[in-house]
Amino acid sequence: MNAKQKKQTASNASKRVLAATDFQVNMPEARTAPEQFALWVRVLRQNGRQGTVACKGRSDVARTNKKPWKQKGTGRARAGSARSPLWRGGGIIFGPQPRVRTLKISKQCKQNVLNSLFFDYLAGERINVINWQLENDRPKTSAAFAALKGAGLHTEKVALFLTMDDALTAASFANIPNVQLLSFDEPNAISLAYNTHWAVLEKDLERFKEMVSQWS
Repeated sequence: MNAKQKKQTASNASKRVLAATDFQVNMPEARTAPEQFALWVRVLRQNGRQGTVACKGRSDVARTNKKPWKQKGTGRARAGSARSPLWRGGGIIFGPQPRVRTLKISKQCKQNVLNSLFFDYLAGERINVINWQLENDRPKTSAAFAALKGAGLHTEKVALFLTMDDALTAASFANIPNVQLLSFDEPNAISLAYNTHWAVLEKDLERFKEMVSQWS
């Protein structure tokens, strides 16, 4: 694709901002308490930990368990094993061990947070619909970036919603640093609040409305 074609592609990628009238909803006067958002963030961060940190105790170190010297008569302090935590190379006392801690959050709490975020972005006119389609049925990062630039989102942090089977479009946007790809079945508080704008392609707009309708 030459420079003229890129410019033409960017100009063809139009953008419109969604409003409350697009969803047939009324803007609420109150927002969800921030405690629910903070709770969900804590759950996500905790459940994202691998829990594989570990160290060796006195039963794990590769040292002999033979008594180093006799108990009395040497003038030295008593010693029972080279695996003692007091010795260099000995085991660690009360060290971390592999474990998995899983926190849970109620479905109602998730819906409240998602609904609150949705109306915040809707009121701030930060939910955008990009009318763009991939050409030649093959991924093209330059064409995807041209589409963002034509829509005025190339300098913003954008959460782009895509369907699971849209691999070509996902591959086109995957290497753009300021774009985070999200599936319609995996929205979460961290990914949604981190980005300054939400975006959806025109062909996926009905799927986006269906997802949002489940949050209320």
